[in-house]
Amino acid sequence: MSDWLFDLGNSRFKFAPLQDGHIGDIRAWPHEADLADRHDCEVLPHGETAWLASVASPAQTKAVVGALRPRFADVRFAHTVSRCAGVQIAYADPGKLGIDRFLALLAAFDHRHDALIVAVGTAMTIDLLDREGVHHGGRISASPTTMRQALHERAAQLPESGGQYREFADDTGDALASGCEGAAIALIERTLQQAQHRLGRTPGLLIHGGGADALLPELPQAQHRTKLVLEGLAIWIRHAAGTATA
Repeated sequence: MSDWLFDLGNSRFKFAPLQDGHIGDIRAWPHEADLADRHDCEVLPHGETAWLASVASPAQTKAVVGALRPRFADVRFAHTVSRCAGVQIAYADPGKLGIDRFLALLAAFDHRHDALIVAVGTAMTIDLLDREGVHHGGRISASPTTMRQALHERAAQLPESGGQYREFADDTGDALASGCEGAAIALIERTLQQAQHRLGRTPGLLIHGGGADALLPELPQAQHRTKLVLEGLAIWIRHAAGTATA
């Protein structure tokens, strides 16, 4: 029976088998507030150990753990630590750095290159990691999707989705897409510029998350790393699994 990796975000749930240290095919679905009511949970796999990285709410996490326990001999959580697999995080309190950001750092450092890591989900996070494994900190902002939702909640006449990125839009939908996506792109470009000043060299740009696709056309230098968190979880298991909590 194989071990499985589970990445529970605020809006997406991803999982894949861990086979001889390698990640198998990834399955994913968007989730709403109550995962316990989803029929998808009925088709979750069975295995020896379920390794879970969660930034979702306690209720969502509890629902997933409840679905996993009958299917696995053991369910274990990954958590952020100050040092792991050559990475030293910038946060004085490791518990305040989200596990998804931490695991992405581990996966990025596996290639021993300077990297600016951008995750685009409910939030957009940006982290700078140098080739020596030193995390220089980062930023958190609303993602373009969350910006659109917030605008729609305050002004229902503004659509919460749709439109295309254009530098000078002549349509409300396009203007909204261009403004919200443009804000994210500008923040990434600004942080990339500042990272170059700090390091004295330009880091690679790694982008992942459910909202990455919309930004990639305007960031041609970016590498789309769809497995980054799960890759980091596999690395964490090799180096820090003894500290996991059930």
